[in-house]
Amino acid sequence: MGFLEKVPQLDDVIARLERAERLEEIQSAIEWLRDLYGVDDMVYHWVSSNGEQYGCGTYDPKWVERYLDMGYLRIDPVVLGCYQRFHPVDWKRLDWSTKSARAFLKDAAAHGIGNQGYSIPIRGPNGQFALFTVSHTCDDDAWSSFTDLNRRDLILFAHYFNQAALKLEPGRTPEATQPLSPREVETMTLLAVGYSRAQVADTLSISEHTLRVYIESARFKLGALNTTHAVARAMSRGQIVV
Repeated sequence: MGFLEKVPQLDDVIARLERAERLEEIQSAIEWLRDLYGVDDMVYHWVSSNGEQYGCGTYDPKWVERYLDMGYLRIDPVVLGCYQRFHPVDWKRLDWSTKSARAFLKDAAAHGIGNQGYSIPIRGPNGQFALFTVSHTCDDDAWSSFTDLNRRDLILFAHYFNQAALKLEPGRTPEATQPLSPREVETMTLLAVGYSRAQVADTLSISEHTLRVYIESARFKLGALNTTHAVARAMSRGQIVV
């Protein structure tokens, strides 16, 4: 299969992360864990509201540079999909149907990113959002077996990596979110249940221009990258319920 099915050194990994005092030590830990599992790549990254990324991982630096230069954060189906989820997700269950997503996938493959991926959304203090991802090249059955067997431990690793990052970079902890106005709550809720902008404006008996004002105001308060991100953040923080 190409990778180890079960890793027994769980406590060793956790102890290593708990002792970490520099980002380089977290980087070393993720490289060690990647090699232990025998997968192609492992990545932990913390995505701030302004699009800044912080973390560690084993992707080829050329791909990391390409990802940042192309602004892929705003269209990456893994990031966008995980904003809307609280549980681990296999990449094949995400939406790759758009032209931009397919182009992104093709570019990723050209830079050596495997055909299989498993990402764990992490939500920390004040709406912090991070991801822990494992990726590899193998067939669907092998990957399904691997993720089923290691799901629990991977979730645990994800949170210990995040805990280590928060300890090392406390200044990056996001500010508390401003409360949404009643109209902003209505707007975000309708968008969350699948209404188009035109339908939301019609339902609230307002113009689409006024609707844009509410959306942009909510997006600013939530520190969101785009409308999809704003809806996901509002849901994750309990500011809207659908």
